[in-house]
Amino acid sequence: MINKQKLWFLTLFSLILVLSVYYITMPSELLTTTKTNSNKEKTNTDKVNVTETDFLTALQVEADEERASLAAEYNEILTNKDTTTEEKNNAYDGLKEIDEIKAKEEELEKKLKKQLKLDSFIKIDSNNVSVTIKKKDHDYSLANNVMRLIQEEYQNKMYVSVKFQN
Repeated sequence: MINKQKLWFLTLFSLILVLSVYYITMPSELLTTTKTNSNKEKTNTDKVNVTETDFLTALQVEADEERASLAAEYNEILTNKDTTTEEKNNAYDGLKEIDEIKAKEEELEKKLKKQLKLDSFIKIDSNNVSVTIKKKDHDYSLANNVMRLIQEEYQNKMYVSVKFQN
């Protein structure tokens, strides 16, 4: 004879089983479009608030949006059933590279803040480093010091460009 505890257990277990089967069989396109739509809604509200505040923050948000869209493309490749193993490996490597570049940019910004007491935005693109400094005066010696500080972090020759922004 089945008592109430066993009946509740079987009911909840079957509910969990049905939901998990439904989730597994749901098309992955539906999941990715839902994620990208929610990301687009968030970034649109971010744009409005950031443009009213600070130029460096606006640059940072723009770079984050580019990275987020690229990461979404890589994630779509990773979750797609029809992609090859090589394509998935390339997508995974791309995601790792995005994270490494972001970490390096943040590290360089902290170094400039600590050593030269400068608010800056840094964007790394292969062997090009673009530095935007929030300062009214355009100082060649300061730009030279920034270039040296950044080049110290790399073994290979990097092309560093410094831009002063008010």
